[in-house]
Amino acid sequence: MPDPTTADPTTPDRALVMGILNVTPDSFSDGGRWLDPDLAVTRGLELVAEGADIVDVGGESTRPGAADVPAAEELRRVLPVVEALSPHVRVSIDTTKESVAEAAVGVGATLVNDVSASLWPVAARCGVGWVAMHRKGTPATMQDDPRYDDVVAEVRDLLADRAARAADAGVREIWIDPGIGFGKTLDHNLELLAGLDALVATGWPVLVGTSRKGFLGVLGAGADGVPAPPDQRLPGSLATATYALHRGAGMVRVHDVAATVQAALLVGRLRAGAPGTGSTLETEDGS
Repeated sequence: MPDPTTADPTTPDRALVMGILNVTPDSFSDGGRWLDPDLAVTRGLELVAEGADIVDVGGESTRPGAADVPAAEELRRVLPVVEALSPHVRVSIDTTKESVAEAAVGVGATLVNDVSASLWPVAARCGVGWVAMHRKGTPATMQDDPRYDDVVAEVRDLLADRAARAADAGVREIWIDPGIGFGKTLDHNLELLAGLDALVATGWPVLVGTSRKGFLGVLGAGADGVPAPPDQRLPGSLATATYALHRGAGMVRVHDVAATVQAALLVGRLRAGAPGTGSTLETEDGS
């Protein structure tokens, strides 16, 4: 179980919002837009201005079918950006490589966002936080034909096991992430969202990332059946982020920070104003 002395990872009035900053040429939504370090830093500061609590810097795409990136190239992409942003905001490094995680921590990152759920020894050694995400397979294979007997139970059990190992190794801040879209079908994704209570019940803080993902394009298809492209998936992104927060997620990882911060504040106010808390919600028009 989680260490009860670990600090509450949420802000007083809402859950956390992690802003996505991909310094890659091939990420599914914004590949190539922030590959230049100066542009990436500018974008990172925009995310801060929009209210991001953490900026998640990634130098290797993890979309289905993505190719591996050599560590030297990943380091070249991420280190200048992490170093420039870390004085202004908390920075996480989105990587599966030990060398990249350690180097990013060395220039200011304080959280390792790990889609392989394997880098807890690095987090323990470096004294930083760690996100364990569930992924079935690799980017090259994960969407070939993912199958589960019980997707919620299997994801919960694996993440709880990895979190316990990390805690035993000395990691003090641990998040678990069900890995929406990482080796899951549309139905698996929906089952995981509906079953978030099971992950929250483990006691580990839960991070959820649905922003602009492919299943939202399918659900948001027009009358012609063509999936909505990534830049038209804001309604689904907000809906699923809000739902995840309502179900107890402590953080959401998003492209659209300002809108999500507003949603997170609303969920926080609704919780604070629930019957029996002694709080009330005020409206401008009394309606």
